[in-house]
Amino acid sequence: PPPAGASPSPGALNPFDRRLKRKQKNWAALQAEPAKCDYLREEVRGRGHLECCGQGTFPLALDVGSGRGYIAQHLTKETVGKLIQVDIAENALKNAVESEIPTVRVVADEEFLPFKDDTFDLVVSSLSLHWVNDLPKAFKEIHQALKPDGVFVGAMFGGDTLYELRCSLQLAELEREGGFSPHVSPFTAVADLGHLLARAGFNTLTVDTDEIQVNYPGLFEVMEDLQGKYSLWKHKCMGESNCSWNRKPLLHRETMLAAAAIYQEMYGNSDGSVPATFQIYYMIGWKYHESQAKPAQRGSATVSFGDLAKIEGLLKRGKK
Repeated sequence: PPPAGASPSPGALNPFDRRLKRKQKNWAALQAEPAKCDYLREEVRGRGHLECCGQGTFPLALDVGSGRGYIAQHLTKETVGKLIQVDIAENALKNAVESEIPTVRVVADEEFLPFKDDTFDLVVSSLSLHWVNDLPKAFKEIHQALKPDGVFVGAMFGGDTLYELRCSLQLAELEREGGFSPHVSPFTAVADLGHLLARAGFNTLTVDTDEIQVNYPGLFEVMEDLQGKYSLWKHKCMGESNCSWNRKPLLHRETMLAAAAIYQEMYGNSDGSVPATFQIYYMIGWKYHESQAKPAQRGSATVSFGDLAKIEGLLKRGKK
């Protein structure tokens, strides 16, 4: 279970109630046919953020926020010798998908990893870190858990995720209730992500963004689909609902109907469906080792950028 003090009082640095998050994830893990909720996670994995895992062998790997093992089933015993899966929800680990890799499952909070320094050759995390209160600390703990020359490969939701839903709800609340509250989890900006990883000690960084758009019949279907899946929604009826301390307990029926109409009017497709956008940040970072390539000494370049700019003209002249 989360250690004592894992859910401090609400504040600017502690937007999420981690104990509530654990209850929500445990509830969602027990719902019927959980595999139907995995298509977005499958799409994220299929777009290549685990490519580098096929470029070497990793005797010991760690999956942070593993859930039901969305990543494990796509790793092979030729590249990963043994896998440790960590999640805050014991029910998710009990119902994890089996893998060909020898696996050990540990119930632990992603913010408080219970491992010694320099333990793992590879750490992966997919669509879990958006609920971490102290993301810099989480990155630092991942970095400490890696061996020198170990690699961290992750994916998390970005700041533009569900912007259509957020805008529609805010406009409806302003019209019907005279004010609005946030109903979707806050996210990290991509401009901050590379800085946070570098500050944690990672080098040779790669940070990329992508968008996945899913079409639904309407706003209510968007909300229903979020119910047990991505932990992005705030209300109590949702399976992995938002655990922000300042979450609003309910939305009035009239506000919901107004939001549905706004959603359709502002973002609706020609066939009557509405889009929901999920922005994904992909990140790769390595722990320093002396064998890694090093940047050249400052001032050692022998060709200036001004000279490089002339290359295109020389090539054109050569063709003539």
